[in-house]
Amino acid sequence: MARRLRLVTYNVHSCFGTDRRLDPGRIAEVIAECEADIVALQEVDVARARSGGIDQAESIAKHLSMVSHFHPALHLEEERYGDALLTALPTRLVKAGGLPSRGEPRGVLWVEVPAGEARLQVFVTHLGLLGAERVRQTEALIGPDWLGAPMPGDARILFAGDLNAVTRSASYKLLVRRLKDAQVEAGGRIRPTFPSRFPLLRLDHIFVGEGVRVHRTAVHDTPLARRASDHLPLWADLEIE
Repeated sequence: MARRLRLVTYNVHSCFGTDRRLDPGRIAEVIAECEADIVALQEVDVARARSGGIDQAESIAKHLSMVSHFHPALHLEEERYGDALLTALPTRLVKAGGLPSRGEPRGVLWVEVPAGEARLQVFVTHLGLLGAERVRQTEALIGPDWLGAPMPGDARILFAGDLNAVTRSASYKLLVRRLKDAQVEAGGRIRPTFPSRFPLLRLDHIFVGEGVRVHRTAVHDTPLARRASDHLPLWADLEIE
């Protein structure tokens, strides 16, 4: 039987809101509003002085009664910064690692989540700011180490993150050769996610592979979400065939 779930991707801006207030609990409230089953987070701080030295991934997960997987794309002594996956479902960390970067280091997190008779292969990433850098990172992502790696026959691919890329960009065009854009698949109006107060750019994306149907997507645009981070969350209701 098919399994339905909701996937959210959210750049949390180290839990600093547009009002400059640091509040991981507020981020957790926004995610709770989204009623997510699986959450892909970017710009997460762990043990960083600027954000009070806490583990933001673990703190947000605890608020939501979820577990977290975290990968530090940036690691400076004890301070870490990167991507996370949160869920209350069973998980298995498959792999985490870096992507080719010239500026700020970027990485990718790959977690397996059982869903009925299928095994979801969930990829979380945050690509660079420069176009040429994003192309190299995307080429690595679709290559044999990540999306092109051998997978079981019951694998279903979900890919989410802040790609810093709009639909006309070269890196986006590379990805849609391999995966389906959830917002496009759902039909209807395609909504931007950044900046949260006056969204103009569609930088945050969810992509799906074969065996996954997209029923609906939405950008979670509420007063709380507009304050909590400089990005708005994007969610997709998926049916795993």
